[in-house]
Amino acid sequence: MNFSSKLLEDVVESLGSLPGIGKKTALRLALHLERDDLHIGQKIADSIVKMKSEIKRCTNCNNLSDHNLCNICTQDHRRKDILCLVESVRDVMAIEDTSQFSGQYHVLGGRISPLEGVGPEDLSIDLLRERVASGLIKEIVMAISPSIEGETTIYYISKLLAEYELNISVIARGVSFGGELEYADEITLGRSIESRVPYQLKI
Repeated sequence: MNFSSKLLEDVVESLGSLPGIGKKTALRLALHLERDDLHIGQKIADSIVKMKSEIKRCTNCNNLSDHNLCNICTQDHRRKDILCLVESVRDVMAIEDTSQFSGQYHVLGGRISPLEGVGPEDLSIDLLRERVASGLIKEIVMAISPSIEGETTIYYISKLLAEYELNISVIARGVSFGGELEYADEITLGRSIESRVPYQLKI
């Protein structure tokens, strides 16, 4: 791709580094921003800088938040005794879109994957254990993407929490094995939450 402007090329390269955006899409966006009024590009830039400098992690569930507690944790109507364990913020959004879950969440920040150098210490498992130790939680729904790494994560956490009186369930396998939770359609994901099954810890 030949550019007549280094300034344009730099913008295309920056946009193209984002996930899911190829060079052609990046070029289309860059040209759109160049044609539009300056305040639109400035508004986008300002909102990104503001997000990067001010966004927080919820001290309760590790979700993204504008404050110390996210707006899900502060909702009074949510059940405090059931916790949905997910890998990422995107998974929270996907499950919320189904309107099938009324409890609280805990965002791990990934899944255990030795090949990628991700161990239990890299996830928010200590915070999860603190929440469970409070005695308020009676059930944990393991809404982890069905994969080898996901199964490893479920097994590790289930074994870690075995000393507590918990009902541990996993979402029904309407979600295909090896698939990413965030890409499941709302109906399939919603049914998987509703049809969750007990998790049997194999020792």
